[in-house]
Amino acid sequence: MQKILIVEDEKAISGVLQSILSDELTDYEFVIAEDGLEGYKQVEKEDFALVISDIKMPKMSGTEFLKQSLILKPESTFIMISGHADIDSAVACLKDGAYDFISKPIDINRLITSVKNALVKETLKKENKNLQTENKTLKRKVNKKYQMIGESAALKKIQEMIEKVAVSDARVLITGPNGAGKELVAHAIHNLSERARGPMVEVNCAAIPSELIESELFGHVKGSFTGAIKDKQGKFEQATGGTIFLDEIGDMSLIAQAKVLRALQESKVSPVGSDKEIKVDVRVLAATNKNMAKEIEAGRFREDLYHRLSVIEIYVPPLDERKEDIKLLVDHFSTMISDEHGTALKKFDDTAIDALKALAWTGNIRELRNVVERLIILGGATVSEEDVASFVRK
Repeated sequence: MQKILIVEDEKAISGVLQSILSDELTDYEFVIAEDGLEGYKQVEKEDFALVISDIKMPKMSGTEFLKQSLILKPESTFIMISGHADIDSAVACLKDGAYDFISKPIDINRLITSVKNALVKETLKKENKNLQTENKTLKRKVNKKYQMIGESAALKKIQEMIEKVAVSDARVLITGPNGAGKELVAHAIHNLSERARGPMVEVNCAAIPSELIESELFGHVKGSFTGAIKDKQGKFEQATGGTIFLDEIGDMSLIAQAKVLRALQESKVSPVGSDKEIKVDVRVLAATNKNMAKEIEAGRFREDLYHRLSVIEIYVPPLDERKEDIKLLVDHFSTMISDEHGTALKKFDDTAIDALKALAWTGNIRELRNVVERLIILGGATVSEEDVASFVRK
């Protein structure tokens, strides 16, 4: 049960305050201190949802009690009680951090209202603090999810390029096979950029039907097509101030490509069914597993858009070209999967790592992660070469 501390040297007043407030606030326990020094000792011992304190008291004044308590516990909420002659002191208390002050003789309704408002403020403050803690925890988990693991020369080259391009707003085209880690590169660029505080909006161009891609990217207005029952904000607008990541850009329709080209040229978008132009401030990262030279030659991708997107091009090699990273990747995935499953960390012995290195990884890092999870579930206490032979079929 949360507690409210009443600090008042006149027992009659503290008794009345406790009696009135306990009827109104049945979920709170009340603690009485008879002077500022005793009140400070109480604050040292425990946290209070609210402190109600007189200003003129022996041993330690309410003003000094407030100052010292807020140094000790800055998040504390105080309501000060003062006589009419102490108004200047009460105003000073507000400047020092008190939530409110109540003049004597005490207006009971005014007191109850102030106390309830202060407790609501305190509850919201705690909820906000919890949300901030959860947000930081979530960000750490997200950052861990998008870690780039490995020490191969190929990966180090990519990391060096990321550090160079992240500080600019240059558009980057990330190429490489499916499952090689193109998404990780995009997140690393965003997280190291000045736009890291803004949103990172991802669009899988291959997963959206061609007739809906324009609506997804640029939004639409109500009634612009069948099913458009209300206005919708597009991904470009959602990403303003941050980064938009156009994954599998090579699968985008030519019509949508033309609209994206215009958005890049003018930094403006028009929702489907509207003549209105919306200014957008986004950094564009794109990725594809296709050979863009062949796509352009076949007429499936606009050359002018390609040149707009590929100011910088980063190639992410397949796992078969960086097998020296497999041990570190296995260790990383083992830790991540054991955390997800809530189980003890399972080790892979050297024979298992050698067996995994000997395999061809057509599905790249994504495939390796799935295999590691399978071996953790089905393998022995320590995963061995025999487990790899039994549960990994190539």
